[in-house]
Amino acid sequence: MAAFFSNLVQFRGLLQMILVLGIGGSFPYGFHISVINYPSVHIRKFINETWMDRHGSPLHPETIMLLWSFIVSVYGIGGFLGSLCCGYLTTKYRKKKCQMFTNLIMLVAALFMALSKTAKSFEMILVGRFLYGIGSGFSLNIHPQYVGEISPKKLRGFTNATVAVFLTLGKLTGQVVGLREILGSEALWPWLLASSGLAALVQLVTLPFFPDSPSYLLIQKGNEEACRKAIRKLWGEGDHQAEIDDIMKEKGGVASTKTLRVLEVIKERSLRWQLYILMTLMTTLQLCGINAIYFYSFEVFHTAKFEEYLIPYVSLGVGLCECLSSILCSTLIDRFGRKVLLWGGYLLMCSVLALLTMTLSLQHRFFWMHYFSVVLIFLFVVFYGIGPSGATISVMVEIFSQSYRPSAFLIVGCINWMGLFVLGMIFPVIVDNLGPFCFLIFLGILALSAIFIYLYLPETKGKSIMEIKAEFNKLNFGQKETSVTENNFPKEQLSCTKL
Repeated sequence: MAAFFSNLVQFRGLLQMILVLGIGGSFPYGFHISVINYPSVHIRKFINETWMDRHGSPLHPETIMLLWSFIVSVYGIGGFLGSLCCGYLTTKYRKKKCQMFTNLIMLVAALFMALSKTAKSFEMILVGRFLYGIGSGFSLNIHPQYVGEISPKKLRGFTNATVAVFLTLGKLTGQVVGLREILGSEALWPWLLASSGLAALVQLVTLPFFPDSPSYLLIQKGNEEACRKAIRKLWGEGDHQAEIDDIMKEKGGVASTKTLRVLEVIKERSLRWQLYILMTLMTTLQLCGINAIYFYSFEVFHTAKFEEYLIPYVSLGVGLCECLSSILCSTLIDRFGRKVLLWGGYLLMCSVLALLTMTLSLQHRFFWMHYFSVVLIFLFVVFYGIGPSGATISVMVEIFSQSYRPSAFLIVGCINWMGLFVLGMIFPVIVDNLGPFCFLIFLGILALSAIFIYLYLPETKGKSIMEIKAEFNKLNFGQKETSVTENNFPKEQLSCTKL
């Protein structure tokens, strides 16, 4: 405990920057995923009233639902476009400047949302939601890279896991402010949708007072003095020479290379297994069943005889559970390592899904089964938060070097946003056809991922980028000794993360 408080004092600059990055990073992504469900009735009514004012006749209910669905899904389209642009722009203009520009996009989006009802324009909601998507696509790419680059090795797991903490905190905040007693009423819903602009404003004002990442300053800019100054500001006074030496080794490893384009990353043999791991982790995160759990929680709470007005508050409890377990993950990840939290979390989630499938199938035969189902929902969310939620981000940051991270995270962003869109389209069909047995699909995916991660993911805890790269080279090139560097491109070529 004494060591914890000592670190708290020494690394206060780092902790302050983690807070600032989180507020405008993954927090808005989580907020916009959860908050949009609360004003849905009011927005659909607003669309119909606006149309009647303009044309004198109401819209067909199916048309209203189509417009509402487009408002929800356009967020994913914006996020996909933001992810595509982010890699190239962060390489050219640096992460800090791009993140501040993202805040401006978010503020413009918030303005559209706040004025939509006054202007009697549902199109402004559509535009605002699209801009929120673009901003979230940027911030969800920048945040994990930035936060991973500003931390020392001994705290790297903790800092990377805070990405998931702020994401779940965003979900929870969206659930809280979306309650009808706060901003979820018919009169206040435009301010509900605009409220995330406050997070963008806070980051826009505070981020200029913090430095660029030490690795960026040394590797990309070649400014060792600025790197040391940034380290002192973030990590406090002390002997940080070993960390600087690791960055120098990484710089030496890429001195004769260029940052690969996305298609070159996919073709590069020395990155083959890193990409296998990345795609497995991202696909599993999308298809682990967490969305199905949230969907079924409403049905389970109804069956468990919860009063209608209490269900939003019970669901809020599920969100709080996920947030607290993500915080717990950030404290455990540097003790147990990433690999254990991933495959262990997958197996525990498998066990819960097997039991949940059984309890949901039998809940009409035994009255006590639905109470067991409620407990299992909370357990699944806890295991998800402690394991895959936080550890996935940490691994994705650590297995790629500074020069390849923008292109790698462009791939991550595309998988994430495309997965979100596709899952939203096919998930209702799966539920309609399979009912509670849909969990067996997610169970199978989790079981296969657990085996794959156990067999092939090297533990990254406490290792430098070059040490992690050496571990992957055993997979990429076999056990034979190799002096292969990350690639053989001449240094004269410029950095680029275009497709």
